Amino acid sequence: TLKCNAFRNTASNDGGIDIDASGHVQIDGVQLPTAGAFYRPPLIFNGAMNVAQRSTSVTGVANDSNEGFQTLDRFGFEFGNSAGGTCTISQSTEVPSGEGFTNSYKVDVTTADTSLADSQMIYIRQGLEAQDVRNCGWNYTSTSSYVTVSFWVKSSKAGDYCFTMRAQDVSGHFYYNHTFTLVANTWKKVTHSVPGHASLVFNNDSGLGLDLRWQLAMAANRNDATTDSWQTGSANTSTDIVNFFDSDTNEFYLTGVQMDVGEKSLPFPFMGYGDELARCQRYFQRISGGNDAFTYSGKGQGSDSVDCTIPLCVPLRASPTLNSVDSRAFTDSSSFVASSATTPTVIQYGDNNLHLAINCAGFSGLTNNEVSLWGPKSNALEINAEL
Repeated sequence: TLKCNAFRNTASNDGGIDIDASGHVQIDGVQLPTAGAFYRPPLIFNGAMNVAQRSTSVTGVANDSNEGFQTLDRFGFEFGNSAGGTCTISQSTEVPSGEGFTNSYKVDVTTADTSLADSQMIYIRQGLEAQDVRNCGWNYTSTSSYVTVSFWVKSSKAGDYCFTMRAQDVSGHFYYNHTFTLVANTWKKVTHSVPGHASLVFNNDSGLGLDLRWQLAMAANRNDATTDSWQTGSANTSTDIVNFFDSDTNEFYLTGVQMDVGEKSLPFPFMGYGDELARCQRYFQRISGGNDAFTYSGKGQGSDSVDCTIPLCVPLRASPTLNSVDSRAFTDSSSFVASSATTPTVIQYGDNNLHLAINCAGFSGLTNNEVSLWGPKSNALEINAEL
């Protein structure tokens, strides 16, 4: 057995192979995985904040108003328990210098909430499927097995913030909280290794398994958790974090989000735009409307609705919900055209299918079983299978 701390060329003090006290290896300054396969697809979706199918900027984001997913794919924004305040969520080009990123997730407070009521909270989130966590190579019931989360973050408001994991398949609430401190208007890379726990459960299904949250404001009755520890209860932070929503001049940025199996953070897994878009489309797909640009074959279902088949870009995670859309149906009967503002409904969905069967009602004058074409007239059809 040969034991050493590093291998380098005799003519250089740079590069080569470094081995730390735990036996973890870096080659030319690049960390190698400490567990599992040498390469695996990223666990986090859209961590470089490049895909924004819905919009690149949405104003008036508040409790029950544009809440949830509105801009960057897979990252939602929540006002828990009717928290106050209003913000604009956008895709920003403000990024840490020299790290290879082009975009970030930006929160710009436009209406402040200086005092949160009991149990209220405001946070950014991404949900991961239970089967993806279960099968990623993390021995999640062992305290000596880890996943390492890292991200770049910047805020105009200095102070303590909290990153939270919530395991959804454990009975009751099961949280892990990590506090980090920011200097105003300064990018910081946060890296933290999270151990497994004997109580963790992740079902082998496509439901929500692990919810990742970046806490921006938290009521005082939710801050009594133990830091860097899995625990039950409703505490979402381990200290009094800042109230980022206390001023309408506050801005917050997030990018470079990743989660690696093992005790070390690996180089960020940059992906081509098309590859990342396809991953995100498992959860959301958008078909633009306008001047009947896209129509789909179907048939009349009675005189007032149309059944049709929508081709999908990739199979969806689960049976989706559809948005309200102005649409039209076309038939061969004297060039008949009918209009509807009724929200379509899913009538048949299948796991791993590349087609979705929907029904749209609210028409009149159609003929049962007559061949028809259906399509969105003005606004886009949004197919949502998000967690």
